[in-house]
Amino acid sequence: MCLWMEETNVQLTAYTDYSLRLLLFLGSQNSGKRSSIKEIASAYQLSINHLSKIVHELGKKGLIHTVRGRNGGIELALDPIDINIGAVVRQTEDLTLVECFDPELNRCVVSPACQLKHILYDATEAFLSVLDEYTLADILNNKEHLNFLLQNN
Repeated sequence: MCLWMEETNVQLTAYTDYSLRLLLFLGSQNSGKRSSIKEIASAYQLSINHLSKIVHELGKKGLIHTVRGRNGGIELALDPIDINIGAVVRQTEDLTLVECFDPELNRCVVSPACQLKHILYDATEAFLSVLDEYTLADILNNKEHLNFLLQNN
């Protein structure tokens, strides 16, 4: 008997993807080095405008510091070991997979009897639980290689 499983297309929003990339870039830099939005956008071939919005939001969330002026730039606000990947995803991603996860918007007539929402909730929690096991420091264990690739793109 052959079971055919269709490929699932689970993906994070570009906002979360770019947020994680930004943190990865900053973490790969030498200690004390500030980076510019232009430098990061160039390394990843991303829009400067989009990245600027993300920098602003991550600054408000306390994950990065932004310094204006001639010697300004962007740097991590926390040690990489203190930046949990699951927490970053929770802060940047809308995890309301279906409308029944939001009591304000839920209009589904079968919601009171539906078991699917519990399965989806458990799946989301399992996903986040795995991400909670990792910090930015964990994904920077090949920092020199990352930095080389980012600088030579």
